[in-house]
Amino acid sequence: MDQFTLNLLVVGATFALYIGIAIWARAGSTSEFYAAGRGVHPVINGMATGADWMSAASFISMAGIISFGGYNTSAYLMGWTGGYVLLAMLIAPYLRKFGKFTVPEFIGDRFYSQTARTVAVICLITASLTYVIGQMTGVGVAFSRFLEVDKTTGLLIGAAIVFFYAVIGGMKGITYTQVAQYVVLILAYTIPAIFISLKLTGNPLPPLGLFSDHVGSGAPILETLNGMLQDLGFTEYTKQTDTTLNMFLFTVSLMIGTAGLPHVIVRFFTVPTVAAARSSAGWALVFIALLYLTAPAVGAMARVNLIDTVYPNGTTEAPLAYEQRPDWVKNWEQTGLLGFDDKNGDGLINYTGSAETNEFSVNRDIITLANPEIANLPGWVIALVAAGGLAAALSTAAGLLMAISSAVSHDLIKSQINPSISEKGELLSARISMAVAIVIATYLGLNPPGFAAQTVALAFGLAASSIFPALLMGIFSTRINNKGAVAGMIAGLLVTLVYIFLHKGWFFIPGTNSFTDADPLLLSIKSTSFGSIGALVNFVVAYVVSNASDEPPVEIRELVESVRIPSGAGTAVDH
Repeated sequence: MDQFTLNLLVVGATFALYIGIAIWARAGSTSEFYAAGRGVHPVINGMATGADWMSAASFISMAGIISFGGYNTSAYLMGWTGGYVLLAMLIAPYLRKFGKFTVPEFIGDRFYSQTARTVAVICLITASLTYVIGQMTGVGVAFSRFLEVDKTTGLLIGAAIVFFYAVIGGMKGITYTQVAQYVVLILAYTIPAIFISLKLTGNPLPPLGLFSDHVGSGAPILETLNGMLQDLGFTEYTKQTDTTLNMFLFTVSLMIGTAGLPHVIVRFFTVPTVAAARSSAGWALVFIALLYLTAPAVGAMARVNLIDTVYPNGTTEAPLAYEQRPDWVKNWEQTGLLGFDDKNGDGLINYTGSAETNEFSVNRDIITLANPEIANLPGWVIALVAAGGLAAALSTAAGLLMAISSAVSHDLIKSQINPSISEKGELLSARISMAVAIVIATYLGLNPPGFAAQTVALAFGLAASSIFPALLMGIFSTRINNKGAVAGMIAGLLVTLVYIFLHKGWFFIPGTNSFTDADPLLLSIKSTSFGSIGALVNFVVAYVVSNASDEPPVEIRELVESVRIPSGAGTAVDH
Protein backbone atom coordinates (compact mmCIF):
# COMPACT_ATOMS: atom_id res chain seq x y z
CA MET A 1 0.00 0.00 0.00
CA ASP A 2 1.45 3.39 -0.96
CA GLN A 3 1.94 6.13 1.63
CA PHE A 4 -0.81 8.40 0.34
CA THR A 5 -3.44 5.66 0.59
CA LEU A 6 -2.24 4.75 4.09
CA ASN A 7 -2.42 8.40 5.15
CA LEU A 8 -5.91 8.69 3.72
CA LEU A 9 -7.12 5.56 5.53
CA VAL A 10 -5.72 6.53 8.95
CA VAL A 11 -6.80 10.19 8.79
CA GLY A 12 -10.18 9.21 7.36
CA ALA A 13 -10.74 6.67 10.14
CA THR A 14 -10.01 9.27 12.83
CA PHE A 15 -12.34 11.79 11.19
CA ALA A 16 -15.10 9.18 11.02
CA LEU A 17 -14.54 8.51 14.74
CA TYR A 18 -14.83 12.21 15.61
CA ILE A 19 -18.00 12.67 13.59
CA GLY A 20 -19.52 9.49 15.04
CA ILE A 21 -18.83 10.69 18.59
CA ALA A 22 -20.37 14.10 17.78
CA ILE A 23 -23.55 12.45 16.53
CA TRP A 24 -23.69 10.16 19.57
CA ALA A 25 -23.09 13.04 22.00
CA ARG A 26 -25.28 15.60 20.24
CA ALA A 27 -26.23 18.48 22.55
CA GLY A 28 -29.96 18.72 23.14
CA SER A 29 -30.01 21.64 25.59
CA THR A 30 -28.07 24.82 26.32
CA SER A 31 -26.57 23.17 29.42
CA GLU A 32 -25.20 20.35 27.27
CA PHE A 33 -24.08 22.76 24.55
CA TYR A 34 -22.23 25.13 26.93
CA ALA A 35 -21.07 22.80 29.73
CA ALA A 36 -21.76 19.18 28.66
CA GLY A 37 -24.51 19.00 31.28
CA ARG A 38 -21.88 19.31 34.04
CA GLY A 39 -21.60 15.53 34.20
CA VAL A 40 -18.11 14.77 32.85
CA HIS A 41 -15.85 12.50 34.94
CA PRO A 42 -12.64 14.20 36.18
CA VAL A 43 -10.31 11.77 34.34
CA ILE A 44 -12.28 12.17 31.10
CA ASN A 45 -12.29 15.94 31.56
CA GLY A 46 -8.56 15.88 32.28
CA MET A 47 -7.91 14.05 29.03
CA ALA A 48 -10.20 16.41 27.10
CA THR A 49 -8.48 19.40 28.71
CA GLY A 50 -5.12 18.02 27.64
CA ALA A 51 -6.29 17.78 24.04
CA ASP A 52 -7.92 21.21 24.22
CA TRP A 53 -4.76 22.77 25.62
CA MET A 54 -2.17 20.94 23.45
CA SER A 55 -2.90 22.66 20.20
CA ALA A 56 -1.26 22.69 16.80
CA ALA A 57 1.31 24.98 18.41
CA SER A 58 2.25 22.23 20.89
CA PHE A 59 2.09 19.28 18.51
CA ILE A 60 3.15 20.72 15.17
CA SER A 61 5.07 23.91 15.83
CA MET A 62 6.67 23.82 19.29
CA ALA A 63 9.26 21.14 18.49
CA GLY A 64 10.13 23.06 15.32
CA ILE A 65 10.54 26.31 17.21
CA ILE A 66 12.76 24.53 19.77
CA SER A 67 14.63 22.68 17.03
CA PHE A 68 15.72 25.92 15.37
CA GLY A 69 15.78 28.21 18.41
CA GLY A 70 17.40 25.96 21.01
CA TYR A 71 17.83 27.41 24.48
CA ASN A 72 16.05 30.68 23.69
CA THR A 73 12.80 28.91 22.86
CA SER A 74 12.74 26.80 26.04
CA ALA A 75 10.50 29.60 27.33
CA TYR A 76 7.61 28.01 25.41
CA LEU A 77 7.89 24.90 27.57
CA MET A 78 8.30 26.78 30.83
CA GLY A 79 5.60 29.35 30.10
CA TRP A 80 2.88 27.03 28.87
CA THR A 81 3.43 24.37 31.53
CA GLY A 82 3.81 26.85 34.38
CA GLY A 83 0.74 28.71 33.20
CA TYR A 84 -1.36 25.60 33.40
CA VAL A 85 -0.31 25.17 37.05
CA LEU A 86 -1.43 28.77 37.70
CA LEU A 87 -4.74 28.06 36.02
CA ALA A 88 -5.31 24.87 37.99
CA MET A 89 -4.47 26.45 41.36
CA LEU A 90 -5.66 30.07 41.13
CA ILE A 91 -8.49 30.22 38.61
CA ALA A 92 -10.35 27.04 37.62
CA PRO A 93 -11.67 25.76 40.99
CA TYR A 94 -12.99 29.17 42.02
CA LEU A 95 -14.76 29.79 38.74
CA ARG A 96 -16.33 26.33 38.94
CA LYS A 97 -17.56 27.12 42.43
CA PHE A 98 -19.11 30.31 41.08
CA GLY A 99 -21.18 28.05 38.85
CA LYS A 100 -21.58 29.98 35.59
CA PHE A 101 -21.33 28.89 31.97
CA THR A 102 -18.75 31.35 30.61
CA VAL A 103 -15.84 33.60 31.61
CA PRO A 104 -17.62 36.84 30.58
CA GLU A 105 -20.61 35.78 32.69
CA PHE A 106 -18.37 35.54 35.76
CA ILE A 107 -16.79 38.93 35.02
CA GLY A 108 -20.20 40.52 34.41
CA ASP A 109 -21.66 39.20 37.68
CA ARG A 110 -18.53 39.74 39.79
CA PHE A 111 -18.14 43.33 38.63
CA TYR A 112 -21.94 43.89 38.57
CA SER A 113 -21.79 45.41 35.12
CA GLN A 114 -23.06 44.52 31.66
CA THR A 115 -20.34 46.80 30.30
CA ALA A 116 -17.69 44.65 32.01
CA ARG A 117 -19.32 41.56 30.53
CA THR A 118 -19.30 43.10 27.04
CA VAL A 119 -15.67 44.17 27.33
CA ALA A 120 -14.80 40.64 28.48
CA VAL A 121 -16.55 39.25 25.40
CA ILE A 122 -14.47 41.55 23.16
CA CYS A 123 -11.25 40.49 24.91
CA LEU A 124 -12.22 36.83 24.67
CA ILE A 125 -13.05 37.00 20.96
CA THR A 126 -9.85 38.94 20.17
CA ALA A 127 -7.60 36.43 21.94
CA SER A 128 -9.51 33.36 20.75
CA LEU A 129 -9.62 34.40 17.10
CA THR A 130 -5.87 35.09 17.16
CA TYR A 131 -5.33 31.68 18.75
CA VAL A 132 -7.51 29.83 16.28
CA ILE A 133 -5.50 31.29 13.37
CA GLY A 134 -2.56 29.22 14.64
CA GLN A 135 -4.70 26.09 14.65
CA MET A 136 -5.90 26.68 11.12
CA THR A 137 -2.28 27.24 10.06
CA GLY A 138 -1.40 23.84 11.52
CA VAL A 139 -4.33 22.17 9.75
CA GLY A 140 -3.19 23.63 6.44
CA VAL A 141 0.40 22.44 6.98
CA ALA A 142 -0.67 18.88 7.85
CA PHE A 143 -3.15 18.52 5.02
CA SER A 144 -0.85 20.05 2.41
CA ARG A 145 1.70 17.28 2.89
CA PHE A 146 -0.16 14.16 3.85
CA LEU A 147 -3.25 14.50 1.67
CA GLU A 148 -1.22 16.12 -1.12
CA VAL A 149 -3.36 19.22 -1.45
CA ASP A 150 -2.41 22.89 -1.17
CA LYS A 151 -2.60 24.67 2.20
CA THR A 152 -5.80 26.52 1.29
CA THR A 153 -7.65 23.34 0.35
CA GLY A 154 -6.37 21.58 3.46
CA LEU A 155 -7.50 24.42 5.67
CA LEU A 156 -10.99 24.35 4.13
CA ILE A 157 -11.27 20.58 4.68
CA GLY A 158 -10.26 20.95 8.32
CA ALA A 159 -12.74 23.79 8.84
CA ALA A 160 -15.53 21.64 7.41
CA ILE A 161 -14.75 18.80 9.84
CA VAL A 162 -14.69 21.17 12.83
CA PHE A 163 -17.90 22.78 11.64
CA PHE A 164 -19.69 19.45 11.59
CA TYR A 165 -18.77 18.03 14.97
CA ALA A 166 -18.55 21.30 16.93
CA VAL A 167 -21.81 22.81 15.70
CA ILE A 168 -23.75 19.57 16.20
CA GLY A 169 -22.22 18.38 19.46
CA GLY A 170 -21.49 21.61 21.32
CA MET A 171 -19.40 21.19 24.48
CA LYS A 172 -20.80 17.70 25.09
CA GLY A 173 -19.74 16.47 21.66
CA ILE A 174 -16.45 18.38 21.78
CA THR A 175 -15.56 16.88 25.17
CA TYR A 176 -15.82 13.26 24.10
CA THR A 177 -14.31 14.01 20.70
CA GLN A 178 -11.32 15.57 22.44
CA VAL A 179 -10.79 12.40 24.47
CA ALA A 180 -10.41 10.46 21.21
CA GLN A 181 -8.20 13.22 19.81
CA TYR A 182 -5.95 13.11 22.86
CA VAL A 183 -5.38 9.37 22.45
CA VAL A 184 -4.54 9.89 18.75
CA LEU A 185 -2.22 12.84 19.28
CA ILE A 186 -0.26 11.41 22.21
CA LEU A 187 0.34 8.11 20.40
CA ALA A 188 1.31 10.01 17.26
CA TYR A 189 3.79 12.15 19.19
CA THR A 190 5.44 9.58 21.43
CA ILE A 191 5.74 6.54 19.13
CA PRO A 192 8.01 8.20 16.52
CA ALA A 193 9.93 9.91 19.33
CA ILE A 194 10.68 6.49 20.85
CA PHE A 195 11.84 5.14 17.48
CA ILE A 196 14.12 8.13 16.88
CA SER A 197 15.54 8.15 20.42
CA LEU A 198 16.41 4.47 20.08
CA LYS A 199 18.05 5.07 16.71
CA LEU A 200 20.15 8.07 17.80
CA THR A 201 20.93 7.24 21.44
CA GLY A 202 19.89 3.64 22.12
CA ASN A 203 17.55 4.91 24.87
CA PRO A 204 13.82 4.20 24.33
CA LEU A 205 12.72 7.09 26.58
CA PRO A 206 13.09 10.37 24.64
CA PRO A 207 13.41 12.63 27.73
CA LEU A 208 16.34 10.51 28.92
CA GLY A 209 17.67 10.08 25.39
CA LEU A 210 18.13 13.86 25.20
CA PHE A 211 20.85 13.51 27.85
CA SER A 212 22.35 10.29 26.48
CA ASP A 213 25.30 9.75 24.16
CA HIS A 214 24.88 9.98 20.40
CA VAL A 215 25.35 6.54 18.81
CA GLY A 216 27.49 7.92 15.99
CA SER A 217 29.85 10.29 17.83
CA GLY A 218 29.84 8.74 21.29
CA ALA A 219 29.44 12.20 22.81
CA PRO A 220 26.27 13.51 24.49
CA ILE A 221 23.71 14.27 21.82
CA LEU A 222 23.39 17.95 22.78
CA GLU A 223 27.18 18.32 22.59
CA THR A 224 27.13 16.60 19.20
CA LEU A 225 24.39 18.94 17.97
CA ASN A 226 26.28 21.99 19.23
CA GLY A 227 29.32 20.89 17.24
CA MET A 228 27.29 20.32 14.08
CA LEU A 229 25.66 23.74 14.28
CA GLN A 230 28.91 25.52 15.10
CA ASP A 231 30.63 23.94 12.06
CA LEU A 232 27.79 25.17 9.82
CA GLY A 233 27.80 28.71 11.17
CA PHE A 234 24.62 28.41 13.25
CA THR A 235 24.29 29.52 16.87
CA GLU A 236 25.01 26.72 19.32
CA TYR A 237 21.87 24.92 20.42
CA THR A 238 22.40 25.45 24.15
CA LYS A 239 23.57 29.07 23.90
CA GLN A 240 21.40 31.97 25.05
CA THR A 241 21.23 34.78 22.49
CA ASP A 242 18.00 36.49 23.49
CA THR A 243 18.09 39.03 26.32
CA THR A 244 17.25 37.81 29.79
CA LEU A 245 14.62 40.54 30.07
CA ASN A 246 12.76 39.44 26.96
CA MET A 247 12.96 35.75 27.89
CA PHE A 248 11.62 36.48 31.37
CA LEU A 249 8.75 38.64 30.10
CA PHE A 250 7.95 36.11 27.38
CA THR A 251 7.77 33.28 29.92
CA VAL A 252 5.55 35.35 32.22
CA SER A 253 3.34 36.35 29.29
CA LEU A 254 2.84 32.72 28.30
CA MET A 255 2.16 31.69 31.91
CA ILE A 256 -0.50 34.26 32.72
CA GLY A 257 -1.87 34.03 29.20
CA THR A 258 -2.37 30.29 29.69
CA ALA A 259 -4.12 30.95 33.00
CA GLY A 260 -6.47 33.36 31.23
CA LEU A 261 -7.38 31.19 28.26
CA PRO A 262 -11.19 31.06 28.17
CA HIS A 263 -11.45 27.87 26.09
CA VAL A 264 -9.44 25.96 28.73
CA ILE A 265 -11.22 27.57 31.69
CA VAL A 266 -14.66 26.54 30.41
CA ARG A 267 -13.52 22.92 30.48
CA PHE A 268 -13.73 23.06 34.28
CA PHE A 269 -17.40 24.09 34.06
CA THR A 270 -18.22 20.62 32.69
CA VAL A 271 -17.52 18.64 35.89
CA PRO A 272 -20.15 18.17 38.61
CA THR A 273 -18.28 19.61 41.63
CA VAL A 274 -15.41 21.89 42.67
CA ALA A 275 -13.54 18.85 43.99
CA ALA A 276 -13.93 17.26 40.57
CA ALA A 277 -12.57 20.44 38.96
CA ARG A 278 -9.42 20.21 41.10
CA SER A 279 -9.07 16.51 40.34
CA SER A 280 -9.48 16.98 36.59
CA ALA A 281 -6.85 19.76 36.69
CA GLY A 282 -4.37 17.29 38.20
CA TRP A 283 -5.18 14.62 35.63
CA ALA A 284 -4.85 17.13 32.80
CA LEU A 285 -1.35 18.04 34.00
CA VAL A 286 -0.37 14.35 33.88
CA PHE A 287 -1.70 13.97 30.33
CA ILE A 288 -0.02 17.20 29.22
CA ALA A 289 3.32 16.17 30.75
CA LEU A 290 3.52 13.11 28.47
CA LEU A 291 3.94 15.40 25.46
CA TYR A 292 5.83 18.25 27.07
CA LEU A 293 8.53 16.00 28.50
CA THR A 294 9.00 14.54 25.01
CA ALA A 295 9.03 17.78 22.99
CA PRO A 296 12.62 18.93 23.79
CA ALA A 297 13.98 15.58 22.64
CA VAL A 298 11.91 15.68 19.45
CA GLY A 299 13.25 19.16 18.63
CA ALA A 300 16.91 18.36 19.23
CA MET A 301 16.86 14.96 17.53
CA ALA A 302 14.99 16.33 14.52
CA ARG A 303 17.74 18.92 14.00
CA VAL A 304 20.39 16.19 14.16
CA ASN A 305 18.50 14.12 11.59
CA LEU A 306 18.00 17.15 9.36
CA ILE A 307 21.72 17.93 9.31
CA ASP A 308 22.55 14.25 8.75
CA THR A 309 20.27 14.33 5.70
CA VAL A 310 22.14 17.23 4.10
CA TYR A 311 25.58 15.98 5.20
CA PRO A 312 25.24 12.15 5.07
CA ASN A 313 28.98 11.50 5.25
CA GLY A 314 29.28 13.04 8.69
CA THR A 315 31.32 15.99 7.49
CA THR A 316 30.08 19.50 6.82
CA GLU A 317 32.50 19.75 3.90
CA ALA A 318 30.57 17.22 1.79
CA PRO A 319 26.94 18.31 1.34
CA LEU A 320 24.41 16.16 -0.48
CA ALA A 321 23.88 16.70 -4.21
CA TYR A 322 20.42 18.11 -4.90
CA GLU A 323 19.72 15.38 -7.45
CA GLN A 324 20.35 12.77 -4.75
CA ARG A 325 17.96 14.32 -2.23
CA PRO A 326 15.78 11.77 -0.39
CA ASP A 327 12.08 11.29 -1.03
CA TRP A 328 11.02 13.20 2.08
CA VAL A 329 12.67 16.36 0.72
CA LYS A 330 10.86 15.91 -2.60
CA ASN A 331 7.55 15.36 -0.82
CA TRP A 332 7.81 18.51 1.30
CA GLU A 333 9.09 20.60 -1.61
CA GLN A 334 5.70 20.10 -3.23
CA THR A 335 4.02 21.90 -0.32
CA GLY A 336 6.18 25.00 -0.68
CA LEU A 337 7.28 24.66 2.95
CA LEU A 338 10.77 23.45 2.07
CA GLY A 339 12.95 24.74 -0.74
CA PHE A 340 16.38 24.73 -2.40
CA ASP A 341 18.04 27.73 -4.04
CA ASP A 342 21.32 26.85 -5.75
CA LYS A 343 23.04 30.19 -5.16
CA ASN A 344 26.53 29.10 -6.26
CA GLY A 345 25.39 26.76 -9.05
CA ASP A 346 27.35 23.73 -7.81
CA GLY A 347 24.28 21.46 -7.49
CA LEU A 348 25.01 20.77 -3.82
CA ILE A 349 22.69 21.53 -0.88
CA ASN A 350 24.63 24.00 1.22
CA TYR A 351 22.85 24.30 4.57
CA THR A 352 24.53 27.04 6.59
CA GLY A 353 23.81 29.69 9.21
CA SER A 354 24.56 32.52 6.80
CA ALA A 355 21.73 34.12 4.84
CA GLU A 356 24.17 34.80 1.99
CA THR A 357 25.30 31.18 1.54
CA ASN A 358 22.39 29.10 2.88
CA GLU A 359 20.53 27.29 0.09
CA PHE A 360 18.15 25.09 2.09
CA SER A 361 15.03 26.69 3.61
CA VAL A 362 12.89 24.69 6.04
CA ASN A 363 9.60 25.97 7.51
CA ARG A 364 9.72 25.31 11.25
CA ASP A 365 6.14 24.06 11.33
CA ILE A 366 7.05 20.92 9.35
CA ILE A 367 9.64 19.48 11.75
CA THR A 368 7.35 17.26 13.85
CA LEU A 369 5.36 16.11 10.84
CA ALA A 370 8.44 15.42 8.73
CA ASN A 371 10.42 13.79 11.56
CA PRO A 372 9.28 10.19 10.86
CA GLU A 373 10.10 10.59 7.16
CA ILE A 374 13.50 12.13 7.93
CA ALA A 375 14.27 9.17 10.24
CA ASN A 376 12.95 6.71 7.62
CA LEU A 377 10.32 5.23 9.96
CA PRO A 378 7.57 2.82 8.78
CA GLY A 379 4.67 4.19 6.73
CA TRP A 380 2.09 3.57 9.44
CA VAL A 381 4.03 5.85 11.82
CA ILE A 382 4.01 8.62 9.20
CA ALA A 383 0.24 8.22 8.78
CA LEU A 384 -0.27 8.23 12.55
CA VAL A 385 1.68 11.49 12.88
CA ALA A 386 -0.52 13.05 10.19
CA ALA A 387 -3.63 12.06 12.15
CA GLY A 388 -2.07 13.31 15.39
CA GLY A 389 -1.22 16.72 13.99
CA LEU A 390 -4.74 17.16 12.71
CA ALA A 391 -6.20 15.94 16.01
CA ALA A 392 -4.17 18.52 17.94
CA ALA A 393 -5.21 21.38 15.69
CA LEU A 394 -8.87 20.39 15.43
CA SER A 395 -9.33 19.74 19.17
CA THR A 396 -8.12 23.17 20.18
CA ALA A 397 -9.90 24.89 17.29
CA ALA A 398 -13.16 23.32 18.47
CA GLY A 399 -12.56 24.49 22.05
CA LEU A 400 -11.79 28.04 20.93
CA LEU A 401 -14.83 28.19 18.68
CA MET A 402 -16.94 26.89 21.55
CA ALA A 403 -15.69 29.73 23.76
CA ILE A 404 -16.44 32.30 21.04
CA SER A 405 -19.88 30.83 20.38
CA SER A 406 -20.80 30.82 24.06
CA ALA A 407 -19.67 34.40 24.50
CA VAL A 408 -21.77 35.62 21.58
CA SER A 409 -24.94 33.61 22.20
CA HIS A 410 -24.98 33.55 26.01
CA ASP A 411 -23.21 36.76 26.98
CA LEU A 412 -24.43 39.05 24.20
CA ILE A 413 -27.66 37.70 22.72
CA LYS A 414 -29.18 36.03 25.80
CA SER A 415 -27.85 38.51 28.36
CA GLN A 416 -28.24 41.81 26.56
CA ILE A 417 -29.83 41.76 23.11
CA ASN A 418 -32.76 39.38 23.68
CA PRO A 419 -33.12 38.26 27.33
CA SER A 420 -36.49 36.62 26.61
CA ILE A 421 -35.09 34.28 23.96
CA SER A 422 -36.17 30.64 24.37
CA GLU A 423 -33.71 27.85 25.11
CA LYS A 424 -34.25 26.51 21.60
CA GLY A 425 -33.58 29.96 20.16
CA GLU A 426 -30.44 30.38 22.24
CA LEU A 427 -29.19 26.98 21.11
CA LEU A 428 -29.78 27.97 17.49
CA SER A 429 -28.00 31.30 17.96
CA ALA A 430 -25.04 29.46 19.57
CA ARG A 431 -24.74 27.18 16.55
CA ILE A 432 -25.04 30.07 14.09
CA SER A 433 -22.43 32.14 15.94
CA MET A 434 -20.06 29.16 15.92
CA ALA A 435 -20.55 28.74 12.18
CA VAL A 436 -19.75 32.43 11.61
CA ALA A 437 -16.67 32.15 13.85
CA ILE A 438 -15.44 29.16 11.82
CA VAL A 439 -15.79 31.13 8.58
CA ILE A 440 -13.89 34.13 10.01
CA ALA A 441 -11.17 31.93 11.54
CA THR A 442 -10.71 30.09 8.24
CA TYR A 443 -10.36 33.35 6.34
CA LEU A 444 -7.77 34.69 8.80
CA GLY A 445 -5.94 31.34 8.80
CA LEU A 446 -5.15 31.80 5.11
CA ASN A 447 -2.77 34.66 5.99
CA PRO A 448 -1.30 33.99 9.45
CA PRO A 449 1.09 36.53 11.00
CA GLY A 450 3.78 33.94 11.74
CA PHE A 451 4.52 30.29 12.47
CA ALA A 452 1.76 28.50 14.36
CA ALA A 453 3.54 28.75 17.72
CA GLN A 454 4.35 32.44 17.18
CA THR A 455 0.75 33.25 16.30
CA VAL A 456 -0.48 31.38 19.36
CA ALA A 457 2.05 33.26 21.50
CA LEU A 458 0.43 36.53 20.39
CA ALA A 459 -2.96 35.16 21.50
CA PHE A 460 -1.52 34.27 24.90
CA GLY A 461 -0.24 37.83 25.21
CA LEU A 462 -3.72 39.21 24.51
CA ALA A 463 -5.30 36.88 27.09
CA ALA A 464 -2.57 37.77 29.59
CA SER A 465 -3.12 41.50 29.24
CA SER A 466 -6.92 41.49 29.34
CA ILE A 467 -8.64 38.41 30.82
CA PHE A 468 -6.20 37.05 33.41
CA PRO A 469 -5.93 40.21 35.55
CA ALA A 470 -9.73 40.63 35.62
CA LEU A 471 -10.18 37.01 36.75
CA LEU A 472 -7.45 37.17 39.38
CA MET A 473 -8.65 40.46 40.83
CA GLY A 474 -12.25 39.28 40.63
CA ILE A 475 -11.45 36.21 42.73
CA PHE A 476 -8.93 37.56 45.24
CA SER A 477 -9.76 41.25 45.70
CA THR A 478 -12.91 42.71 47.19
CA ARG A 479 -11.80 46.27 46.42
CA ILE A 480 -11.72 46.19 42.60
CA ASN A 481 -15.00 47.60 41.32
CA ASN A 482 -16.75 47.68 37.95
CA LYS A 483 -15.11 50.91 36.79
CA GLY A 484 -11.66 49.63 37.63
CA ALA A 485 -12.19 46.26 35.95
CA VAL A 486 -13.49 47.81 32.72
CA ALA A 487 -10.74 50.44 32.59
CA GLY A 488 -8.08 47.82 33.32
CA MET A 489 -9.24 45.38 30.62
CA ILE A 490 -9.51 48.10 27.99
CA ALA A 491 -6.11 49.61 28.87
CA GLY A 492 -4.34 46.23 28.95
CA LEU A 493 -5.84 45.04 25.68
CA LEU A 494 -5.29 48.31 23.79
CA VAL A 495 -1.69 48.85 24.85
CA THR A 496 -0.84 45.23 23.90
CA LEU A 497 -2.62 45.43 20.54
CA VAL A 498 -0.91 48.70 19.65
CA TYR A 499 2.51 47.31 20.57
CA ILE A 500 1.92 44.11 18.58
CA PHE A 501 0.74 46.03 15.51
CA LEU A 502 3.67 48.44 15.64
CA HIS A 503 6.21 45.68 16.29
CA LYS A 504 4.84 43.42 13.56
CA GLY A 505 4.84 46.28 11.04
CA TRP A 506 1.06 46.16 10.52
CA PHE A 507 0.64 49.92 10.43
CA PHE A 508 1.43 51.59 7.14
CA ILE A 509 5.13 52.30 6.90
CA PRO A 510 6.21 54.07 3.67
CA GLY A 511 8.30 51.89 1.43
CA THR A 512 7.66 48.60 3.18
CA ASN A 513 5.17 45.76 2.98
CA SER A 514 6.86 43.62 5.60
CA PHE A 515 4.86 41.58 8.11
CA THR A 516 7.97 40.42 9.97
CA ASP A 517 9.03 41.65 13.40
CA ALA A 518 10.48 45.15 13.46
CA ASP A 519 13.02 46.22 16.08
CA PRO A 520 11.58 46.14 19.63
CA LEU A 521 10.03 49.50 20.51
CA LEU A 522 10.71 49.22 24.24
CA LEU A 523 14.13 47.96 25.37
CA SER A 524 14.43 44.38 23.99
CA ILE A 525 10.76 43.44 24.42
CA LYS A 526 9.28 41.65 21.40
CA SER A 527 5.59 41.56 20.48
CA THR A 528 5.17 38.02 21.84
CA SER A 529 6.54 39.12 25.22
CA PHE A 530 4.51 42.28 25.70
CA GLY A 531 1.46 40.56 27.22
CA SER A 532 3.12 40.65 30.64
CA ILE A 533 3.56 44.43 30.36
CA GLY A 534 -0.06 44.75 29.22
CA ALA A 535 -1.13 42.73 32.26
CA LEU A 536 0.82 45.06 34.54
CA VAL A 537 -0.92 48.03 32.93
CA ASN A 538 -4.27 46.29 33.49
CA PHE A 539 -3.55 45.70 37.20
CA VAL A 540 -2.31 49.26 37.80
CA VAL A 541 -5.18 50.97 35.97
CA ALA A 542 -7.80 48.77 37.67
CA TYR A 543 -6.29 49.47 41.10
CA VAL A 544 -5.99 53.23 40.60
CA VAL A 545 -9.48 53.67 39.13
CA SER A 546 -11.09 51.43 41.78
CA ASN A 547 -9.47 53.31 44.64
CA ALA A 548 -10.54 56.62 43.14
CA SER A 549 -14.20 55.52 43.03
CA ASP A 550 -16.77 53.82 45.25
CA GLU A 551 -16.24 50.42 46.83
CA PRO A 552 -18.19 47.49 45.38
CA PRO A 553 -21.58 46.82 47.02
CA VAL A 554 -21.63 44.73 50.19
CA GLU A 555 -23.29 41.77 48.44
CA ILE A 556 -20.48 41.68 45.84
CA ARG A 557 -17.81 41.69 48.53
CA GLU A 558 -19.62 38.85 50.27
CA LEU A 559 -19.85 37.00 46.94
CA VAL A 560 -16.09 37.26 46.48
CA GLU A 561 -15.46 35.93 49.97
CA SER A 562 -17.88 33.03 49.45
CA VAL A 563 -16.16 31.99 46.21
CA ARG A 564 -12.77 31.79 47.93
CA ILE A 565 -13.91 29.99 51.10
CA PRO A 566 -13.02 26.28 50.78
CA SER A 567 -15.87 25.04 52.98
CA GLY A 568 -18.40 23.10 50.96
CA ALA A 569 -15.86 22.66 48.17
CA GLY A 570 -17.17 19.19 47.51
CA THR A 571 -20.30 20.61 46.00
CA ALA A 572 -20.89 23.51 43.67
CA VAL A 573 -23.95 25.68 43.60
CA ASP A 574 -25.20 26.79 40.21
CA HIS A 575 -26.64 30.27 40.30
